[in-house]
Amino acid sequence: MEEHKYQCPVAATLGIIGGRWKPIIIWVLINGSKRFGQLHAIIGDISRKILTEQLKELEIEGLITRTEYKEIPPRVVYELSEKGETLKPIIMAMHEWGIENIVG
Repeated sequence: MEEHKYQCPVAATLGIIGGRWKPIIIWVLINGSKRFGQLHAIIGDISRKILTEQLKELEIEGLITRTEYKEIPPRVVYELSEKGETLKPIIMAMHEWGIENIVG
């Protein structure tokens, strides 16, 4: 896990989960573990390269776990870690706000 230097807790949170793709990846993983191809198909617009980078960053931060199964073909599964699970209320609040103020 990387050490960050933030003065503001909100900036710290956004520094770790901010951006276009990380909240969406976390949102998808709230509903359960997914393989790389499933994540790519669900998210849609993200390139495989960017998805790979974002998953690595989330893993480094300790928010997701990556489990590799030694099968042919190899299978890799991503899921929220215990720390990542603590983001559920934040992501759910963002979801609700979006429904009430933008989508709904």
